[in-house]
Amino acid sequence: MQLWGWCMATMLDLVSFLVLLNSGWCGQAQLAQENISPIINMQLDSRKRMLTWNYIRNVSQQECLIYTPPSSPSMPNFPTTQRPEVREDNTSFCIFRNRVLHRGANLTVKVTCDGVVSQKVLPFVNPGREGSGAVNFSCVIYNVRFMNCSWAPGPRAPADVRYQLFWWASLHEDEAECAHYVVDPAGTRVGCHFDELGKPQRTDNYFFLVNGTSSETAIPFLDFVPFEAYKIEKYDPPANITMSYNGSHRIIRWENPAIRYDLSSHVLYYELDIQTAGSSSKAKPVFQRGQDPNVYVMPRSAVRPDTTIRVRVRHLYNELWSEWSPTLRIGVPERNFRGVLVGVVVAATAVPALVLMCLCKRFSVRHKLLPRIPKVKKEITGTFTPPLEVAWEAGRLPPGSQEPEDVLMVEEMS
Repeated sequence: MQLWGWCMATMLDLVSFLVLLNSGWCGQAQLAQENISPIINMQLDSRKRMLTWNYIRNVSQQECLIYTPPSSPSMPNFPTTQRPEVREDNTSFCIFRNRVLHRGANLTVKVTCDGVVSQKVLPFVNPGREGSGAVNFSCVIYNVRFMNCSWAPGPRAPADVRYQLFWWASLHEDEAECAHYVVDPAGTRVGCHFDELGKPQRTDNYFFLVNGTSSETAIPFLDFVPFEAYKIEKYDPPANITMSYNGSHRIIRWENPAIRYDLSSHVLYYELDIQTAGSSSKAKPVFQRGQDPNVYVMPRSAVRPDTTIRVRVRHLYNELWSEWSPTLRIGVPERNFRGVLVGVVVAATAVPALVLMCLCKRFSVRHKLLPRIPKVKKEITGTFTPPLEVAWEAGRLPPGSQEPEDVLMVEEMS
């Protein structure tokens, strides 16, 4: 009996130990399950700057963050935080439109699951030799519908580097490669020309990415925040600059340039360069917002005979100045040369006429003071009648006559 009792006690102790061991294992398994992140399949589309992931358990709160190195050490580095969206296939995503990835990034998804905060980090590194990617990228729209983009090879770019430019106007569009590359004397692609930009929209944003290939090394890509199209347009110089003079002021007028986008004239910004040759100092430029119409008035005292003006324009919120307009001289007031010519003709005609009238009037007065000189007429009618003889006394003048004076004879031309 004692042996049996001892065996039973041993069996009970063993069962208790197994129960305790099983409980501990289950607890550890549950704890391990809780420590597993609910976030899986984190992926980054570097072109779209889109981070995607899935969940294996339900979450109550969620957010995504991106940390990117600043463009210079002096600039602060603040993360960008977004609230995730969900696609139809239950994939969560965040799009970081205004952050660049070519300097690398850390992307984080943070969630709350069963009251526990959990997060997962995806580091991103731009592959390739540092300093071999394109640098100094810029784009300019000109002549309303054309665009040029340019860049320079990186300082450590291999000789056989071959850059490629991709661009798209929406995150929902596929990218398109440049169709007309510009090359430098060494044959390296350093730019792209766009023949036609299509119909303009006020909301146009252009996305660009420059990557490259080489047989020597991988080439890191270069990406950018979206280019607001209306801010990269370089306008033509102001057109139809005219000047008038009202006796006290010089009035200068010009037209707004043709532009790609339907913008208010008040977002145009003009610079007027007014100079006087021989002046000891250069005059300060005049800046003026666009108007309808554009007018600038100068007092007469501010204008010299050799004063000139030229004008250029840009958008109020960019630094892309147009070329200067042709330089115009505004120092000499305008004259009506047709009126001057008519006046000269009238004067040339009137002066001889007045002289002739004076001469004729003088002759007429003198003619009235002299008696008419009798004329002898001969009439041949078949008989001859001798002229009548008038007897004058010697030394006496005829009655009513005066002393003779010199007579100016005017020959009448017929």
